[in-house]
Amino acid sequence: MAQSQLRQLRQLKKKKRPVREQVGAKEWETRVNLAACYRLMHEFGMTEMIANHISARVPGTHDQFLINPYGMLYEEMTASSMIRVDIEGNVLFNATDYGINQAGYVIHSAVHAARHDVECIIHTHTLAGMAVSAMNSGILPIAQSSMRFSDIAYHDYEGVALRLDERERLVKALGDREAMVLRNHGLLTVAPSIAECFNNMFRLERACQLQVMTLSCNAEIRLPPQEIVNYTQHQMAPTTRRRWGLMEWPALLRKLDRVDPSYRE
Repeated sequence: MAQSQLRQLRQLKKKKRPVREQVGAKEWETRVNLAACYRLMHEFGMTEMIANHISARVPGTHDQFLINPYGMLYEEMTASSMIRVDIEGNVLFNATDYGINQAGYVIHSAVHAARHDVECIIHTHTLAGMAVSAMNSGILPIAQSSMRFSDIAYHDYEGVALRLDERERLVKALGDREAMVLRNHGLLTVAPSIAECFNNMFRLERACQLQVMTLSCNAEIRLPPQEIVNYTQHQMAPTTRRRWGLMEWPALLRKLDRVDPSYRE
């Protein structure tokens, strides 16, 4: 039997066995939380049909991560549907009939390779996020929630992120920050856990929504002094008082379990 046929046979056997039996306990827990993150993004209106992507590092590795099948809606994601890939783009485990988004691979592999402190990455194309991404002002310190991102990173648009050489420029722009505006494109957040990364994106999205709403009022905007902006940013930093998102996560999972617990499958 040819090698290609053997590989196909092995894949078929894998798909027949429950994914939970084929991965370790820590990876399964990550898969459940990642699927929950996708469902929450849907619940809070931060999706664009089958586009965009969220990834999570496979526990115990520096070069492998889980990402969504390109072709499924966020509301359909389950723990078993996540695809395991490495930073070279090799698919290591896939129980679905879908592949991965190439632009998603380029963006996520870049950050996972450069930032070993990051477990999760979220990228969105929300209306408010894209609107602010086109503003020369960037994120304005309109309110307390906006000031959290007063030190946010910015990366200039280079076209659809399909070229591997963009990865170096992307991670250089991100630096050690927790969030970035992709100019004329969308938003990106990173964090050492899925819970914190979702919280970062939720808060960043709210800041963008607030900015679009404020500017639409056509009224003079009162902004606080820069020293107050800097002080508030320090207060809101995840290393100052608490790691934002960890306390909220169990409540969010309870919400999902009431709505549809199938993300755990």
